Amino acid sequence: MDGVLVHYDPKIHGKDENTDFLSLQPVPGALQAVRDLIAMGHQVFIATTAPWDNPQAWTDKRLWIGKHLPELKKRVFMTHYKDMLMGDVLIDDRTANGAGQFKGHHIHFGQSEFPDWNSVMNHFKN
Repeated sequence: MDGVLVHYDPKIHGKDENTDFLSLQPVPGALQAVRDLIAMGHQVFIATTAPWDNPQAWTDKRLWIGKHLPELKKRVFMTHYKDMLMGDVLIDDRTANGAGQFKGHHIHFGQSEFPDWNSVMNHFKN
């Protein structure tokens, strides 16, 4: 979610309770891409991790999803073990928290092959 759907960087925004997560903007093209993937017939879920030392972050993430992607508010996995998720594709900007060991195809968002949502959507269309 962070860095893929929502423009959030803990190095910039911090990890403390003062971060107003709900005011953070979506990554350009993210919301439309998610809606396009759903329209293409894909089952889309959100997998995200939140810091244990900031329990408010878990609520904030759920509220952000409700605000920006209400169609997915009951399709959220909050976990530090993304490698335990089942699915064909995981789009994540990191390999931490099991993303790098995901058993399906890991699209490493923000890297040279998939720098933005246009490149991700081109991958799905082809």
